[in-house]
Amino acid sequence: MTAAEVVAFLRTRTAEDRFGYIVTPNVDHMVQIDAQPELRPVYQGALLCLNDSRVLARLAKLYGIALTVVPGSDLIVALFGSVLQDGDRLCIVGASAPLVAQLRTQYPRITIVHHEPPMGLRRNAAARQAAVDAVAAANARFTLLAVGAPQQEILASEMAAAGTVTGTAFCIGAAVDFIVGAQVRAPRIVQQAGMEWFWRLAGSPRRLGRRYLVEGPKIFRIALRWQRNRRRSTPH
Repeated sequence: MTAAEVVAFLRTRTAEDRFGYIVTPNVDHMVQIDAQPELRPVYQGALLCLNDSRVLARLAKLYGIALTVVPGSDLIVALFGSVLQDGDRLCIVGASAPLVAQLRTQYPRITIVHHEPPMGLRRNAAARQAAVDAVAAANARFTLLAVGAPQQEILASEMAAAGTVTGTAFCIGAAVDFIVGAQVRAPRIVQQAGMEWFWRLAGSPRRLGRRYLVEGPKIFRIALRWQRNRRRSTPH
């Protein structure tokens, strides 16, 4: 799907719809899935699985696969800009109280419900259940899960399995930060060049160095292995 098609689809979603969640995997997510195969069903169970990475799109092109790019941050900007309507309910799991307060100031006609779970969510089943219950009680049209990958994707999968949650959830990481200006996206020309990862690395080298310089390059080995397996399974 293109970004425009995704936004058009989101406009049809209501708070009463059967629950579905949206994931936007990038290189980091794909490396995690390769190292932890138990995560694969979590992504496969999503209502929409959208490519967040121009690096992945270009790598896919080398293997003859057309992969559109729908960045999660752009999707959330579109959600606030043209999808959410006056009176809608929005639930946010994660993010900080001051950041949510800024959102409430910027969008006073949207009811924002906030649930802030503890750290270590992946290893805390009770905290995940509390988050599921909080989202179910919020009865929101959209839910933003901002607790980092893969915690947010696991949480979304558990919400789907619970059967008590409705509406649509986004696994968004730090995308809310861009709405309030806490983080600044790379210039469009940098994004289109597929170098946004370098922009982020330059801004937070200690926090992101391992992700981009050690873990990220594993995607090339993963792609080569996938290609070899595909050739072996293709009848001659």
